[in-house]
Amino acid sequence: MSHEIELKLALPKSALPALRRHPLVAGAEKLGNAVTLDNTYYDTPELQLKARRVAVRTRRQGRIWLQTVKCAAVSSGGLSQRPEWEQPYSGSFDFSQVEVPDAAKLLARHAEALVPVFTTRFRRETRRFNPRDGVSILLMIDQGEVCVTTPDGTERQAPICELELELEHGQPGDLFALACELAQTLPLMPADISKAERGYRLFLGTPLAAARAEASTLEAGQNVVEAFRSLAFACVRQWQANAAAALSIEDADAIPPDFIHQLRVALRRLRALIKLFAPALPAEFAGQWNARLRDNANRFGDARDLDVFYTELLEPVATEGLADPASHAALLQAVARARELARHDAGKALDMATQGRMLLEFSTELLRLPSGSLVAAADLRTFARLRMARLRKRARRQFDAAATLEPTRLHALRIGFKQLRYGIEFFAPLFPPKAVARYQEGLVRAQGTLGFLQDVDIARGRLLAWSATDPALQVAAAFVLGWHAPRYARLRRRVLHDCEPLLWGKAPW
Repeated sequence: MSHEIELKLALPKSALPALRRHPLVAGAEKLGNAVTLDNTYYDTPELQLKARRVAVRTRRQGRIWLQTVKCAAVSSGGLSQRPEWEQPYSGSFDFSQVEVPDAAKLLARHAEALVPVFTTRFRRETRRFNPRDGVSILLMIDQGEVCVTTPDGTERQAPICELELELEHGQPGDLFALACELAQTLPLMPADISKAERGYRLFLGTPLAAARAEASTLEAGQNVVEAFRSLAFACVRQWQANAAAALSIEDADAIPPDFIHQLRVALRRLRALIKLFAPALPAEFAGQWNARLRDNANRFGDARDLDVFYTELLEPVATEGLADPASHAALLQAVARARELARHDAGKALDMATQGRMLLEFSTELLRLPSGSLVAAADLRTFARLRMARLRKRARRQFDAAATLEPTRLHALRIGFKQLRYGIEFFAPLFPPKAVARYQEGLVRAQGTLGFLQDVDIARGRLLAWSATDPALQVAAAFVLGWHAPRYARLRRRVLHDCEPLLWGKAPW
């Protein structure tokens, strides 16, 4: 058995000539000529191997046939580490070398039922990079396609264009160091989805979907920095998955809004996480990445705000023959134009080179974080209690300041509740599950109320600005605000009363 440690990077086909010319690539030792690899992936008709995250593949390279078995891997920032078994293939499967008991039993049970599911065919160029003694990295440029014929005869293809960095000798950080160097001038996006997973998605016709935040998997015995690193990589996976999915859509104007929203959620959660763990992190790391992630999220803020304005505040309004038809139609057109422009700008801002470089640089620094300080070595549960208590204390001050019910003060309180919500989500496995669930439900309700008030306040500013430049919108703007006014007033009156128990009642930590 060997452990494959590789960093997979996607890039556009148009960038291949620049990749080959890059000094680090051109100067690396060339390992033979480019070869064509024909791969067939097998599973049962019910895809039972996929369900257990085991892959079986045969590969033909010229006259050489190989059989490969790979087990599950967790990939973050494009880096994956997984066990694999490779041996000659003689026309029938031999799983006797598989040493992981569960995988061996699974393969033995289904060996006779395995059938071809999909194929990949690509041209591979391989070089060896030796930056210093003790470090050896294979650079493999793959270009080709995944091909599927479904049971009903439908044929599907998807292109392959990627650079794989495979570690022969050294540390995973050496892969990221090389990737960061290449990404300074090349559009490289870390890719967590393997060729096998892409093939299964193509076979099943799985549509693109926005990636949600992962549930926390913290364990009480973890070092504080280790805990931060695992949570941060989960946020990175959400950020990367949504960026990659959005970038796979050629027409920037056709990117589903939820991709941009979930990308921003990942960036917000990552910023909240950095602030939460700040005492255990280098000050320069925390300050730099808080600013960079904030600026990155701001690239897409207008598109999200206008989507919320339309779906939450404009679309639900029932005109019922009372609104002025001409003014309301003009308002709908104005919002549609603004949304279209904001989405276009967000799509253009979603640049592969920028997002890929940031993902690689952040992942590199995550791996390099020191963990020897006294704070980093503190008991994780104690650390979590202290940090959550601090968040609640800050939210209490924001609550007191919001007694005036001024929109800016209520907005600050909303941010405080959002920080509490992210904090309890991150630390949830360390505290009693039922108490955590009840507290989370209360935070979600409070944040929802404060969010609605904030959305109306933002919408009011937009409507007033639009009406000032286009008087035809004034009647419709007044109608929309008036339609929401009763609910806004009711929630505004009771919001502090509803929030109070969360700040002074019993906490789950």
